[in-house]
Amino acid sequence: MNEPEDDDGAEGPSDIEVRSYFVRKRNALLVRGIFSDLFMDYYLHSAELKLQLAPQIDGMMKDALVAFTLHLAACPWNERHAWTVNFQKPLANFFVTGDNGRSSVVGRCFTENVKVGPTGMFHALVQKASQPVRQSAIDFSGGSFFAAVEEFYARSEQRRGRFFEHSDEDYVFVSAQPQCDLGWLEGLTQDDVRKLDRQEELSLLETRRYHWECGCAPDRLYAALQTQATLGLDQLFEGAEVLRAMCPRCGRRYNIDREQFEAWLAEQA
Repeated sequence: MNEPEDDDGAEGPSDIEVRSYFVRKRNALLVRGIFSDLFMDYYLHSAELKLQLAPQIDGMMKDALVAFTLHLAACPWNERHAWTVNFQKPLANFFVTGDNGRSSVVGRCFTENVKVGPTGMFHALVQKASQPVRQSAIDFSGGSFFAAVEEFYARSEQRRGRFFEHSDEDYVFVSAQPQCDLGWLEGLTQDDVRKLDRQEELSLLETRRYHWECGCAPDRLYAALQTQATLGLDQLFEGAEVLRAMCPRCGRRYNIDREQFEAWLAEQA
């Protein structure tokens, strides 16, 4: 199980390589990636927007990117996914989304105005090509992102999935396939995973590449504001000529010029 490549020098978003293997005789899927470059782009984005999280929450945000990307790599090419995960301890909401067609992943964390409840909540959305969006949700307890995803797999995906850290910023996700050897999967340890290529027969299925990308732009925010604009631009802009808007996916802020927005609305009409 050779180490995936760690892209180190391309301009703009850096791709990370994620490999999928079939564990023969165990009927399990193993997905592995080194996340150094994705973490770097996440931190560059945070620095640009002057976003800073507490150390514990920042670590959970990185775990969210790891878990989501490995999950995405195990899904069909024509799917888009999004998770919104509410934790009670620490009190925070994590949002991660990605598109296999664009090989993109992005996410952010909310620590203000977070709903307080008896348990955490895990909401998942998936859309295949042009089909309707499918939704699922579970409640959970605990403060580990990997544990929350493993519980989501057990209760919503109806199969076992487990996460391991192979080495620093190098992660592995093993999930059950039909007729999986569940005793073997449940008994896997960190040390087992590090020598899995010597103990088990692995077949490389495919290699994918992912990068940090939101894809937000003023015209996409225009579309999001279009419904509110039907109530009147004076109400929307509150008498000002510029509206401050934030991308809900990555937190980037935009200045929406009223005159330009009116011109865009006229074009749509």
